Parts: sequence; C-alpha cells; structure tokens
Amino acid sequence: MQVQGLRVFREVARHGSITAAARTLAYTQSAVSRQIAALEADVGATLLDRAARGVTLTEAGRCLLDHADAVLDRLDVARRDIAALRDLGAGRIRIGAFATAMAALVPRAVAAFQAEHPAVAVHLVEGLTPRLLERIADGDADIAVVSSPPDDPPDHTRYRLHHLLDERLLVAVPRDHRLARRRQVRAAELAGESFIAGSADAEQTLLRATLPAGWTPRVDIVVREWTGKLGCVAAGLGIALVPALAVRATPADLALIRLRDASVRRIHAVTAAGRTPPAAVPALLRQLRAAAPTLTARR
Repeated sequence: MQVQGLRVFREVARHGSITAAARTLAYTQSAVSRQIAALEADVGATLLDRAARGVTLTEAGRCLLDHADAVLDRLDVARRDIAALRDLGAGRIRIGAFATAMAALVPRAVAAFQAEHPAVAVHLVEGLTPRLLERIADGDADIAVVSSPPDDPPDHTRYRLHHLLDERLLVAVPRDHRLARRRQVRAAELAGESFIAGSADAEQTLLRATLPAGWTPRVDIVVREWTGKLGCVAAGLGIALVPALAVRATPADLALIRLRDASVRRIHAVTAAGRTPPAAVPALLRQLRAAAPTLTARR
C-alpha cells in the first residue's frame, strides 16, 4: 500500500470529489483516478461510489479512512521529529573524554554547544582512551576525545580521526625543588627523581609515550586521581608529568617545567568509521576545533 495513494484517497474523501481533490493536489483527474483504482486493487474492496455530483465512501472506504488518518498523522509526526533531530531542535549526544581533556577543552566546547543547541541532551563520561575507543566501537558513545602517540594513532579502519591539537607534557615539581626556577629541562636531568604516576608500570602511563626510548623512570608512588597525584608533588614526595591540557587544574603551589625531549601526544576527536553520526556530532566537533587553538595559545 503506497503512502501517496492514502494521501490521495484522504483528499478525495474530504472533498467528496475527484476533481476537487485533483485541484488541491495539483494532479490531473486521471492521475487521481489511477491512484484510487490502485488502492482499491491493493485492499481488494471498492472504496468509493462514483456519482454525477461526486463520490461517497463505501463501508470499506470509511473503514480505510480512519486507518489512513492514523497512518498519515503518525508519518507527519515522524517527519517533524526527524526534522527536529536534523535541525538540532531535539535529540542527544553521548561524549567521552580522557581525564585532562575534561579540565578545559571538552567543558568549553560542550558549554558553547549547549548555548547554541539547548534542546539537545548532552551525556558526558570520563574514561581512559582504550575504554573510550571501545565505547565508540560498541555504539555506546557518539564522539570521544582521546590521546595517542604520533606513531600509534587509533585504527583508522575502525575510527574516523579528527585532529584537534598536539600536546606537550610538563613536569610538575614542588616550589622548593632544585629545578623549580627552570623554564625547561631534559629527561636526563630527571635521573634519580621519584615519579608519581598512575601505575607502577611505566608502560601503562604517560611516561611510555613521552620520555625518550630506553629511559626508565623510577615510580615509587602510584596515585590514579590527579588531585592526589599533584597533592603528593606539592608535599615533596616526588615529581609528576602533567599534560598541558591540565595546566588550569594544577595547584599554584607547584612549578611546571617544559620537558624538552619529550614527544608530543596527539589529541583527536574520534567517531566510528562507516557509521552515520547523529546530527549533533558535527556541531560539537566544530566547537572542539574552535576551543583547541585557544588552549594552545594560552600554553
């Protein structure tokens, strides 16, 4: 049963005339008659009784008209709902981001997005990059902000990568540390220092991706949360690597020093390859791209 046939039938029923319905629809009378004939053949019943002064509904026609109204009204609602999603007058977006991207980059982008599209519900979750990529692959997130070494980006066959910025790491030291007045240091100058990291295994932390190959730091204290990690640094228990994106969240009683020979981390917004994203994703991506240069400039 064709939707357009139902629309034609409803117009004929409303006007009680094929001629009047054809005029309203901007069709020819013969085109309207063909649509009605096809619909009658489809349902296997006569829908209209033709007379010199117009048409009247048969019992089958009255039955079908009730259903046609319901079907066409629901289709109109569906079209309006889809238009609202397309125009960002409704819908939702699910966002994932690693911890330090939540310090400024993602919140600024989300705030700007919500100011422009307040009717779109935003769901935001923090996580480690591997887990965020799993969420994208599983369809549990629409877009994620992740980090990776330059030589080991996420798999481009599974993900679409939208480069946002390249991030250098800093070294956080107490204010009374021997290097606290320096603007930059090399990794070799940190030999013998005790690092505070998120894992006892350097391969699972920022240390793996940024420090020179063959240089193994000493990790004496493991603290997963940034607040505790930086608190330990401020107390003089060790030093820690701090992503530049997290500078805003770093306490004032720490000194931040650039690590000259550390490699950069690449920050990407990631969506699923081969999957049509919600209409809200391109709009948020624009805000992430707009926020990234402001953070880079401030650093």
